[in-house]
Amino acid sequence: MAHLNDNFLKLSANYLFSEVSKKANAFRAVHPEAELISMGIGDVTLPLSPSVVKALHDATDEMANAATFRGYGPEHGYMFLREKIVNVWMKPRGVEIDPDEIFISDGAKSDIGNMGDIFADDTKIAIADPVYPVYIDSTVMFGRSGNMGEDGKWDGIIYMPCLPENGFMPQFPKERADIIILCYPNNPTGTTLTKAQLKEWVDYARENESIIIYDTAYEAFVKDPETPRSIYEVEGAKEVAIEIHTFSKTAGFTGMRCGYTIVPKALKARNAKGELISLNGLWNRRQTTKFNGTAYIIQKAAEATLTEQGMKECNEMIDYYMRNAKLLKEAITAKGLEAYGGKNAPYIWVKTPRNLTSWEFFDEVLAETHIICTPGIGFGPAGEGFVRFTAFGTYENTLKAIDRIKKWDVKL
Repeated sequence: MAHLNDNFLKLSANYLFSEVSKKANAFRAVHPEAELISMGIGDVTLPLSPSVVKALHDATDEMANAATFRGYGPEHGYMFLREKIVNVWMKPRGVEIDPDEIFISDGAKSDIGNMGDIFADDTKIAIADPVYPVYIDSTVMFGRSGNMGEDGKWDGIIYMPCLPENGFMPQFPKERADIIILCYPNNPTGTTLTKAQLKEWVDYARENESIIIYDTAYEAFVKDPETPRSIYEVEGAKEVAIEIHTFSKTAGFTGMRCGYTIVPKALKARNAKGELISLNGLWNRRQTTKFNGTAYIIQKAAEATLTEQGMKECNEMIDYYMRNAKLLKEAITAKGLEAYGGKNAPYIWVKTPRNLTSWEFFDEVLAETHIICTPGIGFGPAGEGFVRFTAFGTYENTLKAIDRIKKWDVKL
């Protein structure tokens, strides 16, 4: 009989956002008259922009013509999109990246989960806490987590707590980590790192032969000029960092699935003999074996977001969501609640009152305002005592939610 990968059995049965949805549906069943407003999952609500829609139609027409039809594409992405990323996104930031250091994928989540394929089984991983659940869960699936302790932490993972008292900035691990995972602007706290702070991490990784996996899913929302949009804006980062991007939030591609990962050729790790090996070639080998490439029409749509008109449309979408974030945060803080984020990221991180657990406050918010948020404990042990609100709803629903918050008799 076949045997399971028992590491999967260590995980809770439900993914965080599935559990949120389950609770919301249970509430609807008891209160069918309630109009729930979802500010939990970070899904976008605006439709695709005109430039993207046109590109999709044009690419579809190409696929319908024998002369322009395309079958299997290059696993690492079409050159037209990779060159566009280099010339439009990287060079204006002073970042020199070669097209063959860019790998187009079906989204950041896939690359985050798959990146562990190219590292040794005993790789030690340090993760900011709280953070996007996929980092922890994929580490568990690979068998690198150890066992869950009574404190809710896996004993094989190095946790870097991000709390109000340290400005939500992870501190350097007390023990050496092979991989350090950073997500900035941060999901769920909405906080950012300055270039000087990021340089400290690059220097630390260089000194300790660590590799940084830098998730930049929300970099397009950054308004602060002191906040870098890419880790490669820091000198020396190409020798120590992998960077993961997505079009999901930047261009509303959550239903389209397209992202890209940058693996510089200068980035190396040691094999069992201690020899330095380039990770670019290994990731290329992994992708060409296990991934058949992102659909042509999707890549043409992604290319359209990097035209002058496409970027204008994307920026208008981002401004729309960030207006939601600003208004939402103002309403929450006006009630006397402690809130963070909402400035360079579309998330509001709210401290629970009266020492309530995050699930207790989730239930209270749902029952008293009919608003769905996300309990912080789902993002890691340091997320306990917080909930996350997303600004990705419609402007109309955001105003409705704000009105409910203003009328809410919240007990502090």
